[in-house]
Amino acid sequence: MIAASGADLTIFAIVVLVRLLAPLLIFRFPLPAIIVCLVVDAADQTIFQQFTDLDLTSYQGYDKALDIYYLTIAYISTFRNWSHPAGLAVATFLWYYRLIGVTLFELTDWRTLLLIFPNTFEYFFIFFEVVRTKWNTSRLSSKQVVLAAAAIWIFIKLPQEYWIHIAQLDTTDFLKEDVFGVEVTDSWATALTNRPAVTALLLAVIIGLLVLAVRLWRRLPPADHRFTVDADKMDAGPAPAVSTVDWKAGLVEKIVLIFLVLVIFSEGIPQLSATIPRILLAVVVIVIANAALGELLRRNQLFARAWGSVGLAFVATTVLNLGIFIVLQWIVPSNDDGASRGAIALYLLLLSLIITLFDRYHPQRRPSGLREKPSIIES
Repeated sequence: MIAASGADLTIFAIVVLVRLLAPLLIFRFPLPAIIVCLVVDAADQTIFQQFTDLDLTSYQGYDKALDIYYLTIAYISTFRNWSHPAGLAVATFLWYYRLIGVTLFELTDWRTLLLIFPNTFEYFFIFFEVVRTKWNTSRLSSKQVVLAAAAIWIFIKLPQEYWIHIAQLDTTDFLKEDVFGVEVTDSWATALTNRPAVTALLLAVIIGLLVLAVRLWRRLPPADHRFTVDADKMDAGPAPAVSTVDWKAGLVEKIVLIFLVLVIFSEGIPQLSATIPRILLAVVVIVIANAALGELLRRNQLFARAWGSVGLAFVATTVLNLGIFIVLQWIVPSNDDGASRGAIALYLLLLSLIITLFDRYHPQRRPSGLREKPSIIES
């Protein structure tokens, strides 16, 4: 970023804060929260271009990292909120498939990987949460869940990934230049009035799609509960808290998840650059030490209270990880002096947040023991 005015920095801070804080609402209000994340992700660079003079040359790396951040939160929220075995299995596969693809892309810069590993998880998550607003997801058969994921993959995500990453077309530029025949810098009012016949046709298509959507919505079977976006009022509500936790449970997955996320952050954000072996070493040592020491502290009644609240658990985990990191730096000193204190702090906060949320909700994962109701389509 170049030198910017106070107003520019204020707008930038507001957008980034929304991108950092909105994902935390996904646990309680999954559908509106992830839609807010998706919309802000799509609009942030336009906002910066329209209302600031910021240099956005390096923002793309931050943008990808923030995308992975909110999708990581969405994935962990399925531990708390979802109870459908096939839904959890498909979501897990789609998430790690995309995460591996983005990691490989960051390491190779081969854009085709983003087409081969499309972000189907996000739209599948939205589909599942839309169902949960009115119906118990146990009415979905495993076959229907898989078919829904396949349809999203083939008919939505593949064309979208090709458009964005292979053809590298900008929707706004395409609409203004090729559809409405105006310059990119012209206003939308100028674009819409330049070719009124095209505007009328697009409006008719939009209205037709809305009418079709309303008709399809009305043909759906009776709801299992009143419409709600509150996860605590959907299905059977959130999974019950687990009083005793095996500190080794989910340890491998936690290491893999955090390692891949940090590699993406390291490759996308120059200030966080670190070698893969060093990231892997740090993640393995910190996650295992955190789990073991956290287990010892939870056995102490005084410290156990800190883990009773997500906020206090995050603070306690951050302090614990800071101590582990200092010891690790002393044992294996870094030869790279480029990492700033801010970068190290961001790494530690990201580590601590994912560890806290994973440890909190992974024991609540409930992929079995369901009694399936009649299918939504068949009823």
